[in-house]
Amino acid sequence: MPEPSARLSPEPPAGFGALLPHMRTEAPGPRSRELATLLERHEAPTASTLARGQVPVFWERTRDANILDVDGNLYVDLTAGFCVAVAGHSNPRIVAALSEQAAVMMHSQGASNPNPLRARLAQRLAELAPGNLSVSHLANTGAEAIEVALKTARLHTGRSMVIAFQGGFHGKTIGALAATSQNYYRAPFQGELGGVVHLPYAYCYRCAFGREYPACDTFCADYVRHVIEMPDSGVADIAALVVEPVQGHGGWIVPPPSFLAKLRRICDDHGILLIADEIITGCGRTGRLFAVEHAGVVPDILTVAKGLASGFPISAMITTPEIAAAWKPLQHTSTFLGNPVGCAAALASLAEITERGLVARAAEMEGRFRERLDQMQRRCALIGDVRILGSMAGIELVEDRRTKKPAAAQAARAVANALQRGVMATNLGGTYHNVIKMSPPLVITWEQLSVALDLLEESVQQAA
Repeated sequence: MPEPSARLSPEPPAGFGALLPHMRTEAPGPRSRELATLLERHEAPTASTLARGQVPVFWERTRDANILDVDGNLYVDLTAGFCVAVAGHSNPRIVAALSEQAAVMMHSQGASNPNPLRARLAQRLAELAPGNLSVSHLANTGAEAIEVALKTARLHTGRSMVIAFQGGFHGKTIGALAATSQNYYRAPFQGELGGVVHLPYAYCYRCAFGREYPACDTFCADYVRHVIEMPDSGVADIAALVVEPVQGHGGWIVPPPSFLAKLRRICDDHGILLIADEIITGCGRTGRLFAVEHAGVVPDILTVAKGLASGFPISAMITTPEIAAAWKPLQHTSTFLGNPVGCAAALASLAEITERGLVARAAEMEGRFRERLDQMQRRCALIGDVRILGSMAGIELVEDRRTKKPAAAQAARAVANALQRGVMATNLGGTYHNVIKMSPPLVITWEQLSVALDLLEESVQQAA
């Protein structure tokens, strides 16, 4: 079989970025299938859906909320590339910033010889982060940011244990994986993953305690206190509690604001550091710059990644000067720390988010999602629960609303149906893989959003 040529399609159609779906072939098309054969031949199964027998759609161009694949199919993206393209795919301001920086200097020598943009980004993060979170450690991925957050908490407190939550996802490097709860990722390395206990999250639709909110008064948070204060619980020497303000991989689970507020008080009462994992929710995604603001909570450590540069790999751990002082000089460095191109992209992305009113737009998107998905739920018996915060919207599919039996197969079919209609969504969410998650670029047009949701509803109905 001949090798697929590395070509770039002709210029995209006028208005690319704000266009509605248009399909030329089935998805994935023939060229995607050719490329999949090549990729399967030479790439390890660690990072490819091909190992599961799933042929992916290969992207060729992106802009704002549009994706053009290698077969010429045009999609509206309801995922922002796993929550990354907050300011839009291939945002021109960000592209210009990283291109200009790359032409001058692509790399400076990590910790030894910083670049000016690294200083500027550290300053900007200090200006934007809540409370006294004014010092940062830059990295490349969300997992790296979590790694340094967990290390920082253990150094500062002199303790070793961490509390995390069932359904939580914090990365797949060893330290982050210990805090991640999904057994699929943990099982091969279980012997290396000590020092973390997982407790029930505020998953009100499937409460682990069989209670209902608000009558329960967020009993799940009270249970965290019970475990900490019970002498023989087996949980002691706790350095940190790490929590996603909205669970991402767990299925877009939006807890009541009192959940985070109670966790903050529990941490204060016991000298535990509260780590807010805002890798998904940060940078305006939820209608606030950081999701903890909805609960009026200031964490001790905050991590950001995906939306920080809207497409370029860079992340940060942000904390207070007092907590950061637990480190000795140069105890946690990396070659690409504070990469100048990444810093340029992050500064441009933050400027777009703050100057173009994208945080407010995410808040407005919540209302539009709410109206449309509530209507969809009334018409689609498969939809058991609707969960929305800002531009994060999820629908949990069930076979029976009374028993809440997960409808994972139907969710997969619905997402596949949507793909054939030119709508990118994901069904990778939830403990039972039955949550269709949406997190569009904040620059998506209202027409694109409306049409995409119409097509998604058709896809869900077809999957029943």
